[in-house]
Amino acid sequence: MQTSDRTPWAWVPSLYFAEGLPYFIVNTISVVMFKDMGMDNGILALVTSLIGLPWVLKPLWSPFVDILKSKRWWIVATQAAIGIALALIALQAGAFAFALTMFAVAALSSATHDISADGYYMLALSKSNQSAFVGIRNTFYRVAMVFGQGVLIVFAGLIQKRSGSVNTAWSVTMLLAAAIMSVLALYHYRILPKPSEDSNRSAGSASAVLKEFAGVFKSFFTKKGVWLAVAFMLLYRLPEALSVKMLYPFFSDVAESGGLGLDKEAYGLVYGTFGVIALLAGGILGGLHIARKGLRYCMLPMALALALPCSVYLLLSIFRPLMLWLVGLCVVFDQFGYGYGFTAYTVYMMRFSDGPLKTSHYALCTGFMALSMLLPGLFAGYLQQWLGYRMFFIFVMICCLATIFVTLSARRRLPSA
Repeated sequence: MQTSDRTPWAWVPSLYFAEGLPYFIVNTISVVMFKDMGMDNGILALVTSLIGLPWVLKPLWSPFVDILKSKRWWIVATQAAIGIALALIALQAGAFAFALTMFAVAALSSATHDISADGYYMLALSKSNQSAFVGIRNTFYRVAMVFGQGVLIVFAGLIQKRSGSVNTAWSVTMLLAAAIMSVLALYHYRILPKPSEDSNRSAGSASAVLKEFAGVFKSFFTKKGVWLAVAFMLLYRLPEALSVKMLYPFFSDVAESGGLGLDKEAYGLVYGTFGVIALLAGGILGGLHIARKGLRYCMLPMALALALPCSVYLLLSIFRPLMLWLVGLCVVFDQFGYGYGFTAYTVYMMRFSDGPLKTSHYALCTGFMALSMLLPGLFAGYLQQWLGYRMFFIFVMICCLATIFVTLSARRRLPSA
């Protein structure tokens, strides 16, 4: 129930922009920044995958966000913590270990912010407004995606050209990101309503919450077909999970190393801007297709659409075109297919989570979703260094077989309707 006359327009867009921005800073900008500073591909993929661990593990501490303080408090506190962490990176951008530690702090804070923001949304809005604003929250999360993967990277490239210094470029860029998160924290401290249901909870209920969580965990792993579902969640995106950490290195490495030799502005434009737009368009089309034809009918075509377009990176590694528009067309094709195919993945998780504990079970599914990207990323860089870009992308194409296999297996268990 709402306890304030303040319109949700005053805080829902900004809250979900604040939810999305740090996620893309940690998972995308960290890759670009460390590569620019000379980190080799093996270590790059390993460490930038490891800092994504909080999104895998966040279901484990989500009960404590419910019983300690209010969700409003957690929102403001985590946004402030992210702002401080990014500001410290700006001050020490050239220090790898320190910057990595601060990215990890930002990741932990961001994952905790996800828990509190999604819970707060349900407490601060009526049922009708929850439904009415779900499109708004998703839109502004995607605006943060474009800003984090596109605008900030292009901005860093322009600053680098003007200053002639990689460290200066990233210091200024991270300072800008820190300022945005700090302003959002102050804004939300002033503007977020205080719903009566979002009062501070007693820590005395921790044992009961832990017992309840253990029950949720047990019930999840006793669901029929759980191990097939886990295999599907871990392997469906295997080609994407292997390649995503290597895309910026592939874009930026010189031709002698097998790369395309493009700068940050080009990457931010084609992948972080037009690629994101194509991703969103594919997701919209995928949602409409499933709504019309059903998941079982769409599952295999969507798996093929997700997996096979990554062949464009193999073609780019072979022909290495000089025309940016052609590279951009390949990226748009791949990202559109990924967005279309990813829809089946999310709908499958919702179907598998259905039941009395669907909210908690879906949270566990999102943990496996994050793990599916983290595990291949740990060794993707070393694999690329060993094979070279061309053979690496051939290996990625072979991994499409895993996507098709788990899709066919999971599809058999779905009802025909």
